[in-house]
Amino acid sequence: MVTGSGAPRIGNCVARTLFDRGYRIALHAHQSVDAARTTADELDAGSGDTIVLAADLSQESEAQAIVDRTHAHFGRLDVLVNCAGVWRSQPLEETTAGDLQRHFEVNTLATFLCAQRAGLLMVGQPYGGAIINLGDWATARPYRDYAAYFPSKGAIPALTRSLAVELASRNPRIRVNAVLPGPAMLPNSLSPIERENAVNATLLHQPGRPEDVANAVAFLAESRFITGVCLPVDGGRTIGSV
Repeated sequence: MVTGSGAPRIGNCVARTLFDRGYRIALHAHQSVDAARTTADELDAGSGDTIVLAADLSQESEAQAIVDRTHAHFGRLDVLVNCAGVWRSQPLEETTAGDLQRHFEVNTLATFLCAQRAGLLMVGQPYGGAIINLGDWATARPYRDYAAYFPSKGAIPALTRSLAVELASRNPRIRVNAVLPGPAMLPNSLSPIERENAVNATLLHQPGRPEDVANAVAFLAESRFITGVCLPVDGGRTIGSV
């Protein structure tokens, strides 16, 4: 199951990459359900290897329900990828408690609720399963105008490590990891100068692609001896000098 996989962004690319590797896919969307259905039609052409689920994952009952529906439909749940998220630029002076709450609901709470439900289902599977959460490289080096966003993503590494401990203690075949994307899909709102600066700030001096993140997710989904790891996929931006 891949959350936030309707709109043509990283989650959608993750879903397509995993499907190409032989996984049956549950695509989740909240506001991009039609796009998710289009993706499902493109992938399986009616074979039944994909389903589309609509939910507001900040609501506990809805988050639990789509995990349960995925498990019931396919008879198992091997991998959960938490890609759903919100990302809004806003000056500190204009950031409200409501803004912070919304970012935490989608980026942190929804990740926890889906991972908790999926992980406890995986406990009952002899082969366990894998959970991959999406964080953000820049929580270690935040920049201005995202004071609501960065704290909500900064919780992801701690959540990932905590769930890795919790779930492995119940079934040692369950692995929980995170991918921390860098400038892999720059927003269209960036000016040419801002885009150039973002690219040049990486050690590799090139923009990342959604496929780079998706390939890292697939690697962690299939690596049986890796858990509790937060993997930057950022072209070296985390350790760059800029």
